[in-house]
This record gives sequence, C-alpha cells and structure tokens, in this order.
Amino acid sequence: MFTSTKNKIRPLLPGFLLSLAVAIVAKLSALLLPQLGGATLAILLGIILGNTLFKQPILAMGTKFSESRLLEYSVVLLGFTVTFQTIGEMGIKGLFFILLMMTIVITGAYLIGRKLGFNEKMALMMAGGNAVCGSSAIGAIAPSIEAKDEEKGQIITLVNLLGTVMMLTLPFLGITLFGDSLLPKSALLGGTLQSVGQVVAGASLVNPETVKYAMLFKITRIIFLVVVVFTFERKVQRDGLVEKTGGKKKFPIPWYVTCFLLFCIINSFFSLPLLFSDGAHFISTWFETIALAAIGLRLDFQKFLKEGPRFLLYGLSVGTLQTIAAVLFIFLLHI
Repeated sequence: MFTSTKNKIRPLLPGFLLSLAVAIVAKLSALLLPQLGGATLAILLGIILGNTLFKQPILAMGTKFSESRLLEYSVVLLGFTVTFQTIGEMGIKGLFFILLMMTIVITGAYLIGRKLGFNEKMALMMAGGNAVCGSSAIGAIAPSIEAKDEEKGQIITLVNLLGTVMMLTLPFLGITLFGDSLLPKSALLGGTLQSVGQVVAGASLVNPETVKYAMLFKITRIIFLVVVVFTFERKVQRDGLVEKTGGKKKFPIPWYVTCFLLFCIINSFFSLPLLFSDGAHFISTWFETIALAAIGLRLDFQKFLKEGPRFLLYGLSVGTLQTIAAVLFIFLLHI
C-alpha cells in the first residue's frame, strides 16, 4: 500500500515543487511590491516561466494537481471564513443578477456559435462553460449530450483562453468603474469569469475581500449546474441528437462546492475557535497562491493560437457579451 501511494505521489512532485517555488518567490517579492500582491505575482511569474523555461512534460501532472486539487481545497477552507450573514449581503439582487447573467450568456453564446457555424453540441458546451464554471461545466455537460472528445477539447481550450484574457482585464475594469465598492466588483468577477481558478485569480488582483464575495457569486452559478445539464440533455434529446437513456447519473455539482456549503453552515450555527478561521485562511491563501502559480505555468499561448480565427472570434464575441451584460445589470440592479 505504501509503495502504491509513493508511486502515485512521485509523478506529481516535479510540477508541484515548481509551483510551490514560484509561490514562495511571489510571496517574498510581494514584500517589495505590496501593491501587486503575492497572488498577482504568482500567476504572472507562472505565465512567464511556463512559456519560456519550464515546458517539460514531466511537470504536467504536478502543475495540474496544484491547479485543480489545491484550488478545490482552498475553496473548501473558505467555508470556515464565510457565514450566512456574509451570503445574505449578496441579497436577492445578487441572486437575480446571477439568473439574468446565466440566461443571457447561455442564450447569447448558443446563438453566436450557431451563427458562426459551430454545431449544436459545441455551442451548448460553450454556453454552459461560460455561464457556469468553465472546464468543470463542460466536463459535466459533454457526456450528457454525447459530445465528441475533440469537440470538448476545442471548447475547453477556447473557454480557458477567454477566461484568461478576462481574468487579467476585468479586475482593472471593475476598479475603474466601481472604485472601492466591494459588491459591484465582486459581482463583475464572480458573475462572469469562467472557472473557479480564474475568479480567485482575478479577484486576487483586487483584494482578499473581493475574493470572498466573488466566490459567493461564483458558487451560486455552480449550484445551477445541475439545472443546466438537465436542460441541455433534454434539448439534444428533443432535437434527436442523442438517444434517451436510463441509468444512474453522476450528480454534477462539484464536491468542493458541497463541502464549502457544509462548512459555511457549521460556521454559521456554531461558535468555532478563532484558530479555525485563522488557520483556514492561512492555509487557503497558500493553497490559492500555489494554484495560481500552476495556472500560470500551464498557460500555453501557442496552443490557443492553433485554434484559428473563427474560434477566437467566438471567444471574443461571448466575452464582450458577458462583460457588457454584467456591467449593465450591476448598474440597473444597483448592486
């Protein structure tokens, strides 16, 4: 058993240790550049190093683990720092904002995709990936609509490209439009950015409070994933693109969202020692920084450029729609 565990851990070490090293350098550099912060420096250093010195395949498993698992653990620990009172500050307006955004993005991304000549399944994956939670949503939607692996890979690449561009630009747009107002900036980032990692990374460019509240908007979107998967599955069945099948389906809401909500409930109803929230915040911050370094290290610009102008036009159109809709709804709803 020990040997088996050792064999599983060993391939992860090169990429994980590199991600950790980049995170440590970023944290130390943040002492000299506090206006940027460790999170921002981690992802920027990762992008530079990942596209120059560290392209070796041996790093892939470890950086993937750091990007996905550590970020999931970070979200779980965030539950110890959030209560129902915090969630309540998002309010009915916040929930209505999310519902409006998801409706507009799903409808718009689907129609734009069909107009540009993408097939129905690719348009649905693009719609779900942008409306809900990026690659995770695409991974849940693809089997239910029987999408091809090649189609799924192309859309995941496109959604990640779009999310990366928005992650590096929307924080500054939020600061310009909303100044020191916490909820509007959080709604902009948590209501538009595609993956959990991009929300954390983008919000980290602003401040830790924005990370917390942006994640509330993001998690609200993720909870609706089960509805999106069910609706898309029924649509392709109705259109005759897949056969109706029985059998047990995997519940599409990610485990870390369930754990986040569980810890949030515990934190809301029980007075936990300060050690829990302080310790959770400390560990969560380090996990987050390592994960952001890994996200940067895994960002391959050459891979994105291979997809061609039609894909890039699709991404640009959907990203523009998301951004305009989010800013408009934030002002109209007075969030």
